Amino acid sequence: MFSWLGTDDRRKKDPEVFQTVSEGLKKLYKTKLLPLEESYKFHEFHSPALEDADFDNKPMVLLVGQYSTGKTSFIRYLLEQDFPGMRIGPEPTTDSFIAVMHGDTEGVIPGNALVVDPKKPFRKLNAFGNAFLNRFVCAQLPNPVLESISVIDTPGILSGEKQRISRGYDFAAVLEWFAERVDRIILLFDAHKLDISDEFSEVIKALKNHEDKIRVVLNKADQIETQQLMRVYGALMWSLGKIVNTPEVIRVYIGSFWSHPLLIPDNRKLFEAEEQDLFKDIQSLPRNAALRKLNDLIKRARLAKVHAYIISSLKKEMPSVFGKENKKKELIGSLGDIYKRIEREHQISPGDFPSLKKMQDLLQSQDLNKFQPLKPKLLEAVDDMLASDIAGLMVLVRQEETQRPNPVVKGGAFDGTLDGPFGHGYGEGAGEGIDDAEWVVARDKPAYDEIFYTLSPVNGKVTGANAKREMVKSKLPNTVLGKIWKLADIDKDGMLDDEEFALANHLIKVKLEGHELPSDLPAHLVPPTKRKITE
Repeated sequence: MFSWLGTDDRRKKDPEVFQTVSEGLKKLYKTKLLPLEESYKFHEFHSPALEDADFDNKPMVLLVGQYSTGKTSFIRYLLEQDFPGMRIGPEPTTDSFIAVMHGDTEGVIPGNALVVDPKKPFRKLNAFGNAFLNRFVCAQLPNPVLESISVIDTPGILSGEKQRISRGYDFAAVLEWFAERVDRIILLFDAHKLDISDEFSEVIKALKNHEDKIRVVLNKADQIETQQLMRVYGALMWSLGKIVNTPEVIRVYIGSFWSHPLLIPDNRKLFEAEEQDLFKDIQSLPRNAALRKLNDLIKRARLAKVHAYIISSLKKEMPSVFGKENKKKELIGSLGDIYKRIEREHQISPGDFPSLKKMQDLLQSQDLNKFQPLKPKLLEAVDDMLASDIAGLMVLVRQEETQRPNPVVKGGAFDGTLDGPFGHGYGEGAGEGIDDAEWVVARDKPAYDEIFYTLSPVNGKVTGANAKREMVKSKLPNTVLGKIWKLADIDKDGMLDDEEFALANHLIKVKLEGHELPSDLPAHLVPPTKRKITE
């Protein structure tokens, strides 16, 4: 009799099908999350509504640091090119937010023009007013790095209350706005001045819900000796530990990110390795961009749900006629107890709740009687999105990743050390002897031959059991030795001749010296008599 009810209900629960992740995120946000946000004034308390450009824009990297930590120099180092509006100096030179983006021609777009461009993801910055917009520009230039990512340069953070007032806008709030929308936040520190000013401390706390995006760069590390560098690194970790309350240690990259000669070159290898790690992290951003946007939408949905519970609880407690002001003060004062009650009733994690103090401050200017009561249908739509639609989008993310070629950041400094003798690790570890005419293993082969002939070779080969007895003396784990065996047993006969045995010992030496083993044996390490086998 009521079969049509069942089919309608089933239709509602089926996850929607989308062609692309970006299209799916836009539709889910507009149809399921935005109605909840608008009903409970989410945008007045937390974050402006998202627009299409927020879902379509390239990955963005936000650089934050005190003045003279090398933020602008860092961007120039990545691009290997000056950008419009760039100023570098030891004094506070960058006094504006500069969005460095790709463009066919070089030029600068001022803030007021930027916030009316629907193709740029900055329209909602309009809320911060002229004091901010006069200090916000977009520098456009044709650069291969900017084809994959955009970079946001920020004013140097200064200390003291006076500096905060003189800005004329809420600096921490602007950074928080950017933090919600960028893919990576890089905090830069100068190895010479690690003091974290009041404003910097406030900024780091404003980034509290985005710890997964934060990386730290200890810049200008070539200007101090190794022993001092160790102390500076320890002091930085201690300072960060007091501000960023996470059990995990934030990743800190040590180096000197500009194209000048190293003052103290003792730690050159360390700087090169750290630079490569940081570059790999930045290069992975385009590949993970869709997943990051999906993750941010889930975070936003969870906060919007909690916000709806808070607003509807306050509405429920408000009297309809008399004593409104007194009740409002009482409710704002006891907001912590309301948090705890919501936490118990709806089984919500304490970490999903907004800052208590910030919420109390924002509620002061609100008319609590105009708040909406709880609307279960709006919450059900968001729950349905989180439970069903997001899972479907996750599958689509993986499909998009496999279908398109590996999208990594190219050009500028990212291409500087890819090939040739200045590539990272060139001529070291398994790459040693790559340019030599002779087989590099031959240098130590006489010593390896002495050991080989003590292992009772039969027909010029030692068995796996005999080779194992010698190889385990290296104390390397069996998983590593097993990989070395596979690389060294070139003819795959389960035995090693004198050349293969020498190669195995060479690879053991490579690993013991702290280098990684190659996944496939490089051509220059193949023994001369076996080169026809591998061709």
